[in-house]
Parts: sequence; structure tokens; C-alpha cells
Amino acid sequence: MAAAGAILTGMASTFELVIAGRLLIGVGVAMVYIPLLKILAAWYRKNEFASLSGILLAVGNIGALSAAGPLALMCVALGWQQVFIMLGVITLVLAALAWMITRDRPSDMNLPSIQEIEALELGKPVPEAQMMEKIPMGKALKMTFGAGMKFWPLAIWFFFMYGNIMVYQGLWAGPFFHDILGWDKATYGLVLTFIGIGMIIGCPTAGYISDKILKSRKKVLIIGTVVYTITWAIIWMTAGQINSHEAYMAINFMFGFFGGFLVVSFAQIKELFPITIVGTSIAALNIFPFAGGAILQQASGPMLTTRSLQSYKGIWLFMLICMVIATVAAFLSKEKEPGID
Repeated sequence: MAAAGAILTGMASTFELVIAGRLLIGVGVAMVYIPLLKILAAWYRKNEFASLSGILLAVGNIGALSAAGPLALMCVALGWQQVFIMLGVITLVLAALAWMITRDRPSDMNLPSIQEIEALELGKPVPEAQMMEKIPMGKALKMTFGAGMKFWPLAIWFFFMYGNIMVYQGLWAGPFFHDILGWDKATYGLVLTFIGIGMIIGCPTAGYISDKILKSRKKVLIIGTVVYTITWAIIWMTAGQINSHEAYMAINFMFGFFGGFLVVSFAQIKELFPITIVGTSIAALNIFPFAGGAILQQASGPMLTTRSLQSYKGIWLFMLICMVIATVAAFLSKEKEPGID
């Protein structure tokens, strides 16, 4: 669907066809992330999932950075419609490779499951019911949303965490740099890329720390959330007081690096529910960051009554308060105790 949308966009001769193509792209790419996490959960060990999720998000952020400057240069050289057609063909090839190579679970290739392998290593039998149990969608959703403190603190945390990222990176940071600091688009565009660079490094770092060093999801989540909240305090307190490209590059790198620690939340939620509903539980959690981005961006808009420092500082303070709530939610979140299956 994403490939068809890209090709349609590239071949479009009317505005309506461009919109239809972009809609197809959006629907298509929306189907990728959660199934990828489900595949990682089925094919890799528990102490590998956070690291691999971090690598996955890092690669995604590299793609996001590539969709800025490099894509603009390609559009200038080839024309934007030719670029979309080319991207559509590449996406179609990726879809074909996924169809031929990727399998949902090891049993689809007559291989033992990760649960069987780990049980054999520990000398414990894997109950057949645990391996084969299929939970209907309705029951899976009820188990997830009705899980109380196992689910809702993480949902609330993700709502505010990702909502903050979208308000700053996706909406108001650029206008702030232009209106208050007087920077041109090229300058603040470069400064904002350090958020993506920070995430590219922070996501796999958080996963590795969670899997191999602290061996805890919640501790890494709390560390990332606390430092990220401190970064917001710095952004709020120093607004209008510093006008240094290098200072904001450092601040934005911290913003992206510790914002990338959000990746461990997927490992945290995955381990709190049966393996057969991993996709459902992760998808349920994944609703909240996008809801947070949509709602907090809308809520912050009316706060910018004028393009003044006071208005921007009001938004930054609002985001800081939201992150204090997220920090409390992170401390309240649950984590599966080691050794309990």
C-alpha cells in the first residue's frame, strides 16, 4: 500500500490524486512498526528485545533525517515526482523481500520457539498450553486495558512523553528559534537535526543498558524520563537568555538522546502480558503517544497568543508540568520481576 501510494503520488496530475497517494502511504507505513515488534518478540530472547527495538527506532530516525536534507537535494536533482516513483519501486522491492524471507515465528520454518529453547537450556519443560494458546482479540483487548497498574501508568507516561517531543520538535521549536532568536530556516534546521542524532544514538543505547547492564526496563525508563524532564527545565529557564547555536545543539542532543529511552517501554509492556497477545498489548500502548502528540499540539496552540518570549515560555512551562506528571507515572509503572515467567 505504501509503495502504491508513493507511485500514485509520483504519477499524480491533480491535487486530489496527490492526497490519495499520501493517504495510501500513511495507511501502509502505519502497518509496519507493531508487526515488526511482534516478530522481534517471537524470534529473539527477552534480553535482546529492548536492544533490537532500539536499533529499529535508530534506523527509523536515520530514515527521518534522510527525508529532510538528502531528500530535498534529490528532489532538486531529479524532480519530486520522480523521487516518489523511485521510492515506491524501492518500497515494492522491500515488500517482496519481506514476503519471501520474513516469517512470523520460528515454527513457520519448523524451528523451535524461543520459549522452547530457553526452557531446554534451563532444563524445564514448556507447557503445551503456553505454546499453543490463542487468545481472541476481544479478550486480549480486555486483558490489556483492564490490567490496571500494569498498563495505565505506562499509557499515561507515553501520552505525555511523546506528546512533548511532538510539541517541541514537530511544532514550536523552529518558530521559537526564528521569532525569538532571529535564526533563519537553514540555521535552526541544522540545530534541530541534533534531536534526531540524539535519538539515533539514544535508542540503541537505552536498549543495551536495559538488556545487558541494568537488566531492568523500569530503571532505564525512569532515568531517561528524569533527565529528559531536567532538559525541559533547562529549555524553559534559559529561553531567551542564550542565543548560541552550539548550546542549543547540545540541548537538542540531550533532548533526543534521553527522549530515545522511550524505546524500553515496549519491552516493559511486552513482558507484562502473555506472549500470544504481545502485538495487541504493544499496539494498545502505541495509541497513547500519537494521542498525546495530537492533543498536546492542539492544546499548546491557543497558548501562543503572540509570538513573544512570554508565550513561548508559557508553552515550555506547560510541557515541563506535563513531564513531571510523566515522571510520576514512570515511577508508578510496573515491571515483570526477574525469573518470573
